[in-house]
This record gives sequence, structure tokens and C-alpha cells, in this order.
Amino acid sequence: MSNHSPAAGRSLLYLVVAGAAWGTAGAAASLLFLASDLGPLALSFWRCAGGLVVLLGVLAVRRSRPGRGRARASAVSQSAGSLVVTGLLFTVFQAAYFAAVRETGLAVGTVVTLGAGPVLIALGARHWMGERLGRGGVVAVVGALGGLAVLVLGSGGAEVRPLGVGWALLSAAGYAGMTLRARRLGRLGAGGDPLVTTAWSVAVGAVCLLPLAAAEGLLPHTAELGRVLWLLLYVATVPTALAYALYFTGAAAVRAATVSVIMLIEPVSAAAIAVLVLGERLTGAVVLGTALLLAAVGALIAAESRRPVDRPAGPAGPTGPAAGRPVPQSAVR
Repeated sequence: MSNHSPAAGRSLLYLVVAGAAWGTAGAAASLLFLASDLGPLALSFWRCAGGLVVLLGVLAVRRSRPGRGRARASAVSQSAGSLVVTGLLFTVFQAAYFAAVRETGLAVGTVVTLGAGPVLIALGARHWMGERLGRGGVVAVVGALGGLAVLVLGSGGAEVRPLGVGWALLSAAGYAGMTLRARRLGRLGAGGDPLVTTAWSVAVGAVCLLPLAAAEGLLPHTAELGRVLWLLLYVATVPTALAYALYFTGAAAVRAATVSVIMLIEPVSAAAIAVLVLGERLTGAVVLGTALLLAAVGALIAAESRRPVDRPAGPAGPTGPAAGRPVPQSAVR
């Protein structure tokens, strides 16, 4: 009998869809900035607040259906304190990224944040969970980071500023902590309900971002109110509520370093939208960077799908490399 779980394939699919959905957030933000005077911090607040409303609605509908007891039992498998910690890591990831973009520009901020994330995650997974990528995995990660650099920096004109790089590294640390935490809880069988985890994350994010967004200007001034509201609804629903629920589901079951590389699909998705929808020019850097990234992601997905099924440790069971079988682990961003 095969030891490979069909659930692993679903988890990988969830992560691919989440990464692609995250990539659409940039295009939606660009359209929002063109249609209104909304700033990045205010947009982040509305993204979190709107995502929370969507998630609470979904949870309310689900609770009213048969089987709600089982969903409730899953939802309480993490304590409120644990969920708040995840929410704080989510908030650091989001807020520090926008600070990096403001200080050193979109290209450098994106490359440092998304590039440092897989490195920090691979080191953390090796140290705390005994997950090894192997030689092929290391080659795939290096190839993915090279593709990311070519894709994002290939157009030139990037300016590196130390303060911005510092913010980007802080953002990467928040992302790494969030991913490693989701993976560790998943290995222990204590990952909880992904919808509840996502709801807590965006709730903490909304509370933390509110004063910053208020200082920046909370309400948009626009002559196209309907368009702005539809774009805000999209950002709250698809790249936030849906994408993060899928992310937390997949990150619990897939090696952390693999998760971080799969999520690099985000800039590929953003580049495709920029060319196909926003009319930007298709350059050789975009083609080469996309090819390198997708090849690396494909290689890691193939390796992950062949990996033996994880055996979650019991409540008193081992939490390190001896827990079942060290599972190499698995995140705009």
C-alpha cells in the first residue's frame, strides 16, 4: 500500500492557488491607488477588516449547518493566545513589507522579503523540526531565488537603502515565523481550523493597523466610489480571506521551505497580470525569471508529492525530528 497521501496533493494545490491569488492583490492595489487617494497602510487595514467580515460571515453560515459540532471542536484546538501570536506574526509580515516598499522601493522590498523568507524558513525548519531539503531541494531553492531576482529586478532602476532592507528582513522574519508555526502545529495535529486561524490573523492585523491607517487617511476620496468599493471587496475576499485560509491549510501539511518557494508564484502571477491586463511590456527578464521560478516550484512540488505521509505526534508525543518522520516543511507574502 502507498504511503503517499492524496491530502498532500490537495495541500500543494491550495498553496499554488493561494500564491496566485496573492499575486492579484498588487494589480488590485494599483487600480485602487489610481482611482482614489487611499494609501498603503489604509489599504492594508481595509484588507484585514474586510477579510474579517467575510470570514465571520462564512463561519456563521457554516455554524448553522449540520456537523457544526465537529467544526467547533477543530476551532478550539488552538488557544486564543496561540491564535494571537499567529496574528501578530501576520501583522509584522504585512506592515514591515509596506514600510520596506516605502523606504527602498517595490522591487528591492519584494526581492529581500520574498528572497530572505525561504532561507530563514529552511534554517528554522532544519533547526527546530529536523526537516531537511536535501541536495535537490537546495538547488531548487537557489534556482527559485535566482528567478525571483531576475523577474523583479530585471527592469533595472532599483535603489537599495539600508533602512528599507532592514524593514524587508523584519517582514521576512514575520513571514518565516508564521509559516514555521503553522507547520509545527500541523505536525502536532494542533493546526486547528484554517478559517478561524485566518480570522484571528486579520483581526489582530486590523487592530494593529488601525492607528497607522488613521494617521495616513482612513477614508478614500474618489469620484469612482463604486469601483473603489468593488476593488476593496475583491482584495478582502480573494487575496485575503480565501488565500490565507488556503495558505494556513497547506502550510500545516507541507514542508516549510517548500511552502515558501511555492508562494514565490505570487510575483509570477503579478507579472502575468501586469502584462495581460495592465498592458505592461513583456521583457526578457520577465520570461527568464518566470521560467526559473516555475521550474523550481515544479521540482519541489514533484518532490513533495513523493514524500511519505506525516504522522502527527500525539499531545504528549515528540515534537522534534523523532515525531513520526521528520517532515520537511513548507506565506504578500
